[in-house]
Amino acid sequence: MAATSDPPLLIIDGDNLAHRAYHSMPKSLRSDDGRPINAIVGWTNMLVTLWDNEQPRSIFVAWDTLGVDTYRHKLWPTYQGGRVFDNAIVRQLDLLPTLAAAFGFGVGKKPGYEADDFMAAAAIAETRRGGRSLLLTTDRDAYQLVSDSVTVLAPRSGVRDLIRIGPEQVVERMGVLPEQVADFKALAGDASDNIPGAKGIGPKAAAALLLKYGTLESVLEARADTIAQATAAQLRVFKQIVSMKPEELEVSLPATAPPNWENAAKRLHELGAHNLAERVATRAA
Repeated sequence: MAATSDPPLLIIDGDNLAHRAYHSMPKSLRSDDGRPINAIVGWTNMLVTLWDNEQPRSIFVAWDTLGVDTYRHKLWPTYQGGRVFDNAIVRQLDLLPTLAAAFGFGVGKKPGYEADDFMAAAAIAETRRGGRSLLLTTDRDAYQLVSDSVTVLAPRSGVRDLIRIGPEQVVERMGVLPEQVADFKALAGDASDNIPGAKGIGPKAAAALLLKYGTLESVLEARADTIAQATAAQLRVFKQIVSMKPEELEVSLPATAPPNWENAAKRLHELGAHNLAERVATRAA
């Protein structure tokens, strides 16, 4: 499809942003009936700042589904093992998708899939319509989506200081091309997701192997004499785990329109964030 003249679609890792908000706002922030709302308040403030600074055509928010195993856990049971979240943020994460919808933004969430998968599906759909995407996340898994039409926004401090990651920056940071990121993480491992990678192969060695051979399969073929078949099979599983699965998801992209400030303010009142709701409501005028 021909390129559009629209501003880019801002695609947000909702959980990633919510955790940043939760840890940046006082935990004493509560609704009238005592429910924690610090993540809700911080998340909304960040969202409004992003809207003002980036001026996207709209926003799509992708979410994890907590408490439900994904296909990645079935492939590697210890995937993301050891992660424990405060009950206060878990309660707010259950509510935030409804707030995103109240703003009129696109929402992606489905049991068995992660925010990454929906971010990929939305970015691909936006590229197909001739548009561009900005992906807000600190997760380097998103680097595999980077292209001429997809840029990652990596927050350094809050959401006012963002690093823009294009294809050149992926190479600078990881030593591989965006299309090699999944191969790289399978070989080098990823401690944040509890993926060990290949024993004895660190990031520099993984990048060098992929520079020489191109893909994980080509590395395994070239090193068949030193990499056992069982290890090779495990590395292929690791690649499946770090690869996103956008083709399995259907997403509805939001229309090009400003946020529904009035509706969002109403939802914020329902969530008990009255002061913030009043500030958001003034934008409707």
